Amino acid sequence: MSVEVTGSTVPRRQLGRYLRELRNRQRMTIRAAAEQLEWSEAKMWRIETGQTSLRSFDVEVMCRIYGAPADLTEALMGLAKETKARGWWQAYGDVIPEGFDVYIGLEEAASQLSWYEQELVPGILQTEGYARTLIEADNPDMGEQEISRRVHVRMARQPLIRRATAPVQLQVALNEAILRRPVGGPQVMAGQLDQLVQVSGLPNVSLRVAPFSAGVHPGVMSGPFVILRFPAGGDGRDTEPATVYKDGFTGALYLDKPQEVERYARAFGSIQAACLDHDASRSLIRQAAEELRT
Repeated sequence: MSVEVTGSTVPRRQLGRYLRELRNRQRMTIRAAAEQLEWSEAKMWRIETGQTSLRSFDVEVMCRIYGAPADLTEALMGLAKETKARGWWQAYGDVIPEGFDVYIGLEEAASQLSWYEQELVPGILQTEGYARTLIEADNPDMGEQEISRRVHVRMARQPLIRRATAPVQLQVALNEAILRRPVGGPQVMAGQLDQLVQVSGLPNVSLRVAPFSAGVHPGVMSGPFVILRFPAGGDGRDTEPATVYKDGFTGALYLDKPQEVERYARAFGSIQAACLDHDASRSLIRQAAEELRT
């Protein structure tokens, strides 16, 4: 009897998504691809929906058939090596090349993000000036062209909030310290705070602040995290399991075991309970912006 490997399904799901996109770009049906690979259509479906792991050799063959460029082939082969892991710790620049951002793919597929941040404005809400300051500080030896490319990638995530069809439902809880740290100087920071006020007025966005006066709450211990939830399918069940993402200094942690997700969901609820309400949060953000202008 085969025993399914426990642990995160994130790398399998992400690998399947990329392989499906490559096949579609070639206008190749599942049947045609299965015939070339000498696999069953059922196996192709399991691969593309993240139901099974893959050898890096098999990924290389699929990429060749789909006409994938060499750098993407290398990245997907690295991702395939992680599909058999019991838990998944992605160390950037190790197995998977830097710049192959699995999180962005998950974010684009998500229908809801529940996001807690302690120190910095979430990337999906950053202004260009704020983002550039952070990227330059984190990459002091990087050239201007690469800095600009990374800023562009961060800005390209933001339409998810405003897209006309099914904009992502965004719940954000921010530590008050974020409002008080003048990233990029007073002018850049005031502009960033203005954007937070503007975005908080969207019907699909809830943005609240945990004030210093709240004292100790679960976010103090948990650190920043994002809970990603995905659209329901025709049967009413989620198309993908909810996933917790935690970014780290040397890598990123993805958790999707139900008990792990539930623990972070409870923490997020408690953090929200410690936050100011919507109107009071907007007032505090406006006040912080005005203080920077005086």
